[in-house]
Amino acid sequence: MQKFILFILLAAFVLKAHAQNITYYKDVAPIIQSKCSSCHKPGESAPFSLLTYNDVAKRASFIKKVVQSKYMPPWKADNSYVHFANDRSLSQTEINTIVKWVDSKAPEGVATTTAKKENAVSGTMYNRKPDLVLMAKDTFHVQGNNAEIFTIFKIPFELKDSENVEAIEFFSNDKKLIHHANYAVHPVLDTGIDIYKTASFLNLSEDDRTKADQYKPYQKEISFYGGWIPGSSYESYPKGFGWVMPKRGVILLTVHFAPSAIDTNSISGVNLFFTKTPVQRKVKVISFGSGGIGEKEIYPDFYIEPNKIKTFHLDVTNPGEDFSIMYVWPHMHYLGKEFTAYLTKPNGDTVKLAHIPNWDFRWQEIYKFKHLVHVPQGSTVHITGTYDNTTNNPFNPHSPPLTVWSFGDMYSSDEMMTLLMVFLPYKKGDENISLQ
Repeated sequence: MQKFILFILLAAFVLKAHAQNITYYKDVAPIIQSKCSSCHKPGESAPFSLLTYNDVAKRASFIKKVVQSKYMPPWKADNSYVHFANDRSLSQTEINTIVKWVDSKAPEGVATTTAKKENAVSGTMYNRKPDLVLMAKDTFHVQGNNAEIFTIFKIPFELKDSENVEAIEFFSNDKKLIHHANYAVHPVLDTGIDIYKTASFLNLSEDDRTKADQYKPYQKEISFYGGWIPGSSYESYPKGFGWVMPKRGVILLTVHFAPSAIDTNSISGVNLFFTKTPVQRKVKVISFGSGGIGEKEIYPDFYIEPNKIKTFHLDVTNPGEDFSIMYVWPHMHYLGKEFTAYLTKPNGDTVKLAHIPNWDFRWQEIYKFKHLVHVPQGSTVHITGTYDNTTNNPFNPHSPPLTVWSFGDMYSSDEMMTLLMVFLPYKKGDENISLQ
């Protein structure tokens, strides 16, 4: 009898121990799929894929190192200031799980049907295949002469009908080439205007800028304006929110290519995801600071002398109607050191918007709030940016440091202090609407 009881206890212990064993498919795959593989797959900015067990297991020691140091996944926002809905950083529990799995010699475990999917949707960071892919007609040749290039790609489109947009995403075959991209969706419903005869692209770094005038007939209206910066993903909206893709028109996609040392080819475009749910709340975009509202009100004057660390401020008051913020998009260049944005309401309340304590140009994001943020009429948006133009800044584009300022096309060797917002007119109760 005692032997039987001992056998039962031993069997229970073995079963419990087996149940507690960490395996790839049971414990690690969900973390990799939700936080890593959207960037670590073909066509994205990461240097290798993390789509399969073998992809992850052969780099197990390296993955352990970068997650313990919190170098990966990259997330520069201060979560103690604002904890955004699209936070891709790992919790300590997730880090501990990965470390324990690696220390256990990376057991594979048994793949379930769900786990086998392994985030296999290629060509997008969104959770499904796009409903429409609009791509630049021509492959653009980037010369390896270490020069920055400003381009405009014209992408005409004609659909059976207008569509409600649930999400939009910029894509490129090599995002490492790109400093930033912006896209404007222009409806051209007048069939008397030919959307095909004009140039499919312009190289504004070589062509006469007046050649862009040929696109003016398309720019009478705009349905949407968005963009991409290194490290960012996609823009999506909750049910009933978004914008309407017109039946006919053009997308003017402006791409700023960073300096490249090698010749290569680039092809870019946008992925669109549609929904049958009508858009009842239309989103808009507004820009503050460099290239936007209040650019001339930045103080002190926006230039940074060599071997200086300087801080600049901008305060802009909302004179119009109440609005609600869905996303914020901070932007600086290589001298950026710290970025802070908040607003003060007329009653004196302070609302935190974003804090990036250790700016890194390589890892930016369009940050999504957990709930809509109400901005009453008369509120003031405050932006502060600190810049390091010394030899201690490893990303300084000049050696030795030179005076840097912001003007014209704002090359990456210049500077910017910008905050973009995706917003919509306020409705009572917006603060309670979840964006998660």
